[in-house]
Amino acid sequence: MLPTLTTRQHSAAKFFLLALLIIVLDQASKWAVHTYMQLGSAGEIPIFGQWAKLTYTLNPGMAFGAELPAPYGKLVLTGFRMLAVGGLLYYIIRLSRQRVAAGYIACMALILGGAVGNLIDSIFYGVIYNNAPLGSPTRWFYGQVIDMIFVPLYVGYFPKSWPLIGGTYSGGFPIFNIADSSIFIGVAFILLNQSRFFNESQPAAAPNEPQPLVAADAEKLA
Repeated sequence: MLPTLTTRQHSAAKFFLLALLIIVLDQASKWAVHTYMQLGSAGEIPIFGQWAKLTYTLNPGMAFGAELPAPYGKLVLTGFRMLAVGGLLYYIIRLSRQRVAAGYIACMALILGGAVGNLIDSIFYGVIYNNAPLGSPTRWFYGQVIDMIFVPLYVGYFPKSWPLIGGTYSGGFPIFNIADSSIFIGVAFILLNQSRFFNESQPAAAPNEPQPLVAADAEKLA
């Protein structure tokens, strides 16, 4: 349960600690998967039977396997993530000094932790784990994100009568990681608690005070 709306100021340190916790958990899980698991379905580990599995997968692009055009799309994405992380750091500091709900700032910390987690992969994993795609201009900034959580909600062909996706094959829900999950949870809680975070009883923000981040934009940080 997230904290109710409050108008007192907060210390930014506790929110950065929350982001740091997400980063540590994310990086530790990726190290363990890379160290102890075989890449692909051959090394798959069931968690809840066929409903949830650990599957070591490399993602060269965005969240849930989306990709940008090669060879410089990845570099553009990494640059965007670096700018976004800097913006989130500043934004959380500003929010902590204003009369903003602690729950909202915590959600932003979850988004920050997830963004940094995947940014580390993009910048360093091409060098640390030598997983940059073949043909990459450099191993720096071209590392592939390690994904491992696989929840195959539906495997098979969609009915042809369905619009857009009818007749296509689904291999299950895209594989993701802790960083992706943290961003998703942060965005989801913002959407579900807007009335609590931004209700009319909250004092109006001064012209120089930060405005709430649109939740849809935060998904791009994954």
